[in-house]
Amino acid sequence: MKKEFYILFLVVFIGGVAGCTVNYSMGGASIEPDVKTITIEKIPNRAPSGPSGMGQLFTNELKDKFQSQTSLKFVDSRGDLELSGEIMEYSTKPQAVGGDERATKTRLTITVHIKFTNNKYPDKSYETDFSQYEDFDASQNLSDVEDQLVEDITEKLVQDIFNKAVVNW
Repeated sequence: MKKEFYILFLVVFIGGVAGCTVNYSMGGASIEPDVKTITIEKIPNRAPSGPSGMGQLFTNELKDKFQSQTSLKFVDSRGDLELSGEIMEYSTKPQAVGGDERATKTRLTITVHIKFTNNKYPDKSYETDFSQYEDFDASQNLSDVEDQLVEDITEKLVQDIFNKAVVNW
């Protein structure tokens, strides 16, 4: 009797697993098997300031993330998934104040507006703002640390966008 129960359990379990329809990748993405292509438009820098190549850097990082973490094929237009948007904010603000009432830390914040369209499963589409920051010592000139800060913030933003689009946490 016990042996028959285990065999039945095993058959039901294997049948249930075989019937799953979500494709998982090494990057944690859960993408439906019929979603095969992605279009990522250039993300322009619409913020009043920031490095001139920031939009291209952001676009490249976004493409690299999807290429390395999914099996989606890139197409120029009308992909099963579509990402577009713009960099909206690039700003610095003093954060920590020392004993002499001077700022000891400055915060660089970057905000992007992203529109994600899932043409196969429209209920998974979204349009929202993502914002990330990095603090740096106020005694440093922004120009001396800007490249590394922008790279670090971009990495965080790309991860946030990727997670919301295809990780479904």
